[in-house]
Amino acid sequence: MTKELSNNPVPDRSHRSGFVCLVGRPNAGKSTLVNALVGSKVAITSAKPQTTRHAVRGVITRPDAQLVIIDTPGLSKPRSLLQERLNDLVRATYAEVDIVALCLPADQHVGSGDKYLIAQLLTLMQRPKLVAVVTKIDKVSGERLRCQLLQIDALSDELGLEWEHIVPCSAFSGMQLAEVTNTLISLLPVGPVYYPNGELSDEPDEVLVTELIREAALELVRDELPHSITVELVEMGVHADPAMKRPVLQVYANLIVERESQKHIMIGSRGERVKQVGTAARRAISALLSIPTRLDLRVKVVKEWQRDPKALNKLGFEAH
Repeated sequence: MTKELSNNPVPDRSHRSGFVCLVGRPNAGKSTLVNALVGSKVAITSAKPQTTRHAVRGVITRPDAQLVIIDTPGLSKPRSLLQERLNDLVRATYAEVDIVALCLPADQHVGSGDKYLIAQLLTLMQRPKLVAVVTKIDKVSGERLRCQLLQIDALSDELGLEWEHIVPCSAFSGMQLAEVTNTLISLLPVGPVYYPNGELSDEPDEVLVTELIREAALELVRDELPHSITVELVEMGVHADPAMKRPVLQVYANLIVERESQKHIMIGSRGERVKQVGTAARRAISALLSIPTRLDLRVKVVKEWQRDPKALNKLGFEAH
């Protein structure tokens, strides 16, 4: 991760800025929380775990501070080369930030996966500040939340760590989101402005487009092949459209699956399913980028791509 300075001057010597990495088990609510804190969609979400596959930065800029929040894939036991590489990405990311916020869902007990992740953090030579963010508090009773907070606090003695803060919140209801932001900013060092005012993410448009296509696909087939889908962008560009009398974004992309049987599922009867994915993705892209969009979407088989190093490199999942 490289910290790049913008041309904006530091407002004053008390201006705080820095990077916080959200980590946690799959489906801990990290992406939903990033979107809620930033106030805009910068990361795709799904009810299925392991939706995030790269580090996504969201930016919160205030007169007194700039907070860069990095959403990372869920850390889990690798069952494929893809997951190994995603785990390596998480470790490379949290080793270079000012704060690590461990997301612990209120509706799930603290488990061995959470403790393993904490143990990994404690081995870092330059340990970032640690904050426990208890997510999804709208899903539990007050008594259940109290027990969860006590269990998380007890990890201090059990694992030999020191929480800077333990903050409960709900991205769904908005409860305590301001408290999460204020808490994280209070822990940042004095520093410069890294991103121009108004910039909410540094995601390239090409990445946003592929992610929105994958999100649309996950909504339709998440129960059948959630982890086997990725998206390959073939070509993308803005062209003049005399009929519409305004520019149009033309996108050509492939939905990648691992087997022929999955291709049939993805296409659907008479091509209806892939048409539905294309329609939903096109609308999402048009709304996010504020430009009419045409999407040419094909389904392509890349056998066992999650386990093939060459395929992973080509699809953007390089080793770290």
